[in-house]
Amino acid sequence: MLAPQADQAMALGDWQERWQEDRIGFHQPHVHKMLEKNIDKVISGRTGVRVFFPLCGKAVDMKWLADMGHSVVGVEISEKAIKQFFAENNLTYSEEPVPAIPGAKVYKGSERNISLYQCDLFKFSSAIDGQFGAIWDRGSLVAINPRDRETYAALIISLMAKDCRYLLDTLLYNAELYTGPPFFVPDEQLATLFGKSCDLELLQSADALTERHRGWGLDSLTENIHIITPKSI
Repeated sequence: MLAPQADQAMALGDWQERWQEDRIGFHQPHVHKMLEKNIDKVISGRTGVRVFFPLCGKAVDMKWLADMGHSVVGVEISEKAIKQFFAENNLTYSEEPVPAIPGAKVYKGSERNISLYQCDLFKFSSAIDGQFGAIWDRGSLVAINPRDRETYAALIISLMAKDCRYLLDTLLYNAELYTGPPFFVPDEQLATLFGKSCDLELLQSADALTERHRGWGLDSLTENIHIITPKSI
C-alpha cells in the first residue's frame, strides 16, 4: 500500500513556495477539534508543559496552549508563516540567530512563552531546546517525504521526555488515487517506527472526507488520532 508514494518528495523550497503563494489549504483557522477533544490525555493533569509543534506553520493551536500556561516550541521552514502567526494573534516577538544551526533564527514571543525556530526540522535536536512533555503532530509526519520517516521518528523519540505524550494525527486513504502530500501513513508503519521504544494507542478514528479531498480524486479519507508514550523502563 505504501508503494505508490514511496518515492514522492517535496523539497523545503516547495513548502516555502506554498506559503509565499498562500497555497496553504492545510492551515486551519481554528483550534483542531481532535486536539480539543483529547487535550486532557495530552496534558494529563500537568501544568506548565513544554509542547513541541513539528512543522508548526501558523497553527492557532500554539496560542491556545500557551494561553493555558504551557510553553510552546515550534519548528517551521517558512519565515512568512512564523511572522503571520505572531501578527494574526496580535503578539510581539524578538528575533535572534541560532548559533548551532547556521542560517536559522528563533522568534520568541514577548507576551506568551512561544519560541518558533525557522529552520530545517532535521537540523533541530534536543541539544537546541531540550526535550518535551507533549508533542502535537497534526501535519508533520503526513507532510515529510515518506523515505524520511525513520529519520523523523528517531528525531521525535529523541525529543520526548520520559513523561511525554505525543498526539499524532494520521490519514488513511487509497494511495493509488492521490500522490500526496499529505501522505498516507498506515497504522502498521507507526508500530514499526515507534513500537520498539513507545506504547501506541489509537484514541479516535473519524471519517474526514471533504469536497477538497474529493477534488484530489479520493472517495474516502479516515483521520486517526494516536497517543504515543515512551515505554517505562
